[in-house]
Amino acid sequence: MTCSFDRAQDLEQRQRDQAITAALAGVRPAGPSLTHCEDCDRPIPEARRALGGMTRCVPCQTTFEGARR
Repeated sequence: MTCSFDRAQDLEQRQRDQAITAALAGVRPAGPSLTHCEDCDRPIPEARRALGGMTRCVPCQTTFEGARR
């Protein structure tokens, strides 16, 4: 007999794995990155630009994603 806590943990882990898989399968930006943020005009760090398709600095991207939810 399986403990109800074990079943709950298994369900939670499956849901977490599905959410991570869905997030990773989402559309990723492509193409060249901008050198400066399109919102605040601050420089975008080189490490972020290397990912490709970046148009915002991290604070502005965080705000942008929060507004979409």
